Amino acid sequence: MRIAIASDHAAYELKAELADWLRDAGHEVADLGTNGPDSVDYPDFGYALAAAIADGSAERGVALCGSGIGISISVNRNPAARCALVGEPLSAKLAREHNDANVIAMGARLTGIDMAKACLTAFLATDFAGDRHARRVDKLSNPPKDLAQLETSR
Repeated sequence: MRIAIASDHAAYELKAELADWLRDAGHEVADLGTNGPDSVDYPDFGYALAAAIADGSAERGVALCGSGIGISISVNRNPAARCALVGEPLSAKLAREHNDANVIAMGARLTGIDMAKACLTAFLATDFAGDRHARRVDKLSNPPKDLAQLETSR
């Protein structure tokens, strides 16, 4: 699988370990940076990761920062990306199965290497369930321009 991975300075060490681990597992990994402890702005790396998803150069993505929150927000600014912040394998599995997430985010200050690998394993091994979830996922990528269109009566 083609996987893009990006981080800010708080998560560059976790990113490097996960990139090597993914390559050892046979995946094609595009490391989008950053590659050192010098302070950088996580949105720049989140946007680059989302662009790789949008243009098809990556099938899945891994977004990392100190908490995982900021970079996940930046990835989700691109309508082609569905990034889920996860901290354990069940959330990673459900993000794929129910939400067709194509990117997961994790916080390097909150998630150790073993848990990050467990989350990635679940994320990459799970298929999208489709069915009733497909309608909802379509709405994630196509928000209504007119809020009167929302189906809030259910």
